[in-house]
Amino acid sequence: MAPAFRYCRYETDGPLLVLTLERPEVLNAMHPAGHEELSHALDLYAADPELRVAILTGAGERSFCVGTDLKALAETGDHHKPPTGFAGITSRFDLFKPVIAAVNGLCLGGGVEILAACDLAVAADHALFGLPEPRVGLAALGGGVLQRLPRQMAMKDCNLLVLTGRRIDAQEALRLRLVNEVVPRAELMARARALADEVLACAPLSVQASKQVMQQSLAEPDLEAAMRATYELAERMLASDDAREGPRAFAEKRAPRWTGH
Repeated sequence: MAPAFRYCRYETDGPLLVLTLERPEVLNAMHPAGHEELSHALDLYAADPELRVAILTGAGERSFCVGTDLKALAETGDHHKPPTGFAGITSRFDLFKPVIAAVNGLCLGGGVEILAACDLAVAADHALFGLPEPRVGLAALGGGVLQRLPRQMAMKDCNLLVLTGRRIDAQEALRLRLVNEVVPRAELMARARALADEVLACAPLSVQASKQVMQQSLAEPDLEAAMRATYELAERMLASDDAREGPRAFAEKRAPRWTGH
């Protein structure tokens, strides 16, 4: 039975989790209780051995997430976020299962923070993106986007987004590599699910090991050190049943049967 949340929707379909931000009345803006719920939901995803891929999206067609709920903040003065960061994901550095963002509308401020923390992203063609903080005298300091984007994009493109505070459309977001694909809004979730199916066709331990190696190798001082480092999930993968199943299935000309063990 799926857990009951107030500010997000947690739906599973076999090995796939669809996690939906559920505050459409405020364009899926985040407040302290929402951060806590998303963090708990992602804890459940990380801990469930049956779940292998997650899609993160927003309720409705208007907004993925517009960042912090400023009205709630003005009323309470409460800036609280869990240790896992904005929406429970931006400071989560030990989740090696993939998360796919399905950007269904406005993606502003903290929404871009969430997007940058996801591994893959599909956007609806009406989506808009932006980091407007400099236009109100602030900077996007809340969730690591100023650290992530220079690692994910060309620096000049990163500067274009960060230093101007401008809004960009989905095609420009694709050009800047904020997202992997742009599709008509009616096709967004189907395309996100198809992308998830591509990941699910791969051995789960292989996917998790690959993500860990890519992320953790960025902390190494040079290529040689990164290649010589030991990665726990890579060691686990090499010793797994799936590492034997893959070559066996190839030799027997059949689809592999992954167990995650």
